[in-house]
Amino acid sequence: MKVLKDRILKDGKCYPGGILKVDKFINHQMDPNLMKDIAVEFIRRFAGTKVNKILTIEASGIAPAIMMGFLMNLPVVFAKKKKPSTMGNMLATKVTSFTKQREYDVIISRDYLTADDHVLFIDDFLANGNAAKGIIDLCQQAGATLEGMGFIIEKAFQDGGKYLRDSGIRVESLAIIDSLDNCEIKLHEQ
Repeated sequence: MKVLKDRILKDGKCYPGGILKVDKFINHQMDPNLMKDIAVEFIRRFAGTKVNKILTIEASGIAPAIMMGFLMNLPVVFAKKKKPSTMGNMLATKVTSFTKQREYDVIISRDYLTADDHVLFIDDFLANGNAAKGIIDLCQQAGATLEGMGFIIEKAFQDGGKYLRDSGIRVESLAIIDSLDNCEIKLHEQ
């Protein structure tokens, strides 16, 4: 995805500790045309995969997931980081955020993730894979089939991608960052 890689290099900002900030176009201010291009590319990459639901985690995965759901005419479910007072019948797991350095209880209603579901998980970043591991746990609790995981940006210098692939999960990342050393963004050439 050349358009995504160009945007990362143009508008992405690097911070010490392996943090890449893309809030100008992905996870604070969003570029709807880029989100559509991202969704189309994920749909192309996962073509032929049996999917009846798109799954994400709040908040930054919602935009690309909803765009995919719209284009594929599928429901989108997002795992919540706070339990609404109206939710009773739920699945729960714990997830540690790399950027926020805190642990969250992540929940999904059992009404919206079931053993009949074949899900595709979509998120903005893959770093250490903590959100992905939480989603795997929720899918296992529900008996849902995880068909694959798609990430807008993968940090190859962290262990999440290796862990997921070694676990036999199909992973598609649209842009892979090889390094953020010295706050220089080095993209993987595919």
